[in-house]
Order: sequence, then structure tokens, then C-alpha cells
Amino acid sequence: MGEEKDLLSSLVLELRRGTLVLSVLSQMKEPKYGYALVQSLEEKGVAIDPNTLYPLLRRLESQKLLESSWETGGSKPRKYYHRTEYGTQVYMELKEHWQQLTHSMEQLWKEEDI
Repeated sequence: MGEEKDLLSSLVLELRRGTLVLSVLSQMKEPKYGYALVQSLEEKGVAIDPNTLYPLLRRLESQKLLESSWETGGSKPRKYYHRTEYGTQVYMELKEHWQQLTHSMEQLWKEEDI
């Protein structure tokens, strides 16, 4: 039973990882700093650990999908991220692929005899 639970947990984690880029890009039209992004995602049912988010933000920035800037006017400096024009184009294409994929999955599930 323990191996089956470990396998299921591993598969769920793999499935979630595949959605994180799309989830993050969906929230980055307006500038957000990391903690605000964690909260925004969690409010919408997408839990993400900061130890996962920050490397992802840096990777998306290195891929030119996000840009960052420092805000130093508050009580402590914060690094804000937002989608680039290229990032918006990629996000829209990913979103379209996601919609096609979910439509296909719905079709597959309709065929089940469970």
C-alpha cells in the first residue's frame, strides 16, 4: 500500500510541475513580488512552495518570459516580476495548448465505463 501511495504522490507531483509555468505566467500581467504571487496562486487553489517559485521565476526571466525590477521605496526592497511581450505571446500559446489538451482529456473520460 505504501508503494502505491508513493507512486500516486509522485505522479501528482509530476502533473503539478507541468502546470506551474502556465499558472505563474497567468498571474504576471501586472508586476508582483514573490510572496504576493504565492498568495495569489494559493487563493486560486494552486499551492506553490517559495523554494519552488523563486528558481522558477529566475528561469522564466532567463528565458525572457519575465522581467524584474527592484522597488526600494517601501520598508524593505522587493523584486517585482512581470510578463514581457514575448512572455505574453508564449503564455497565450501555452494556454491554447492547455485548452486543447483538456478538451482531449474530457473526450477520453467521456468514453470511460466507470
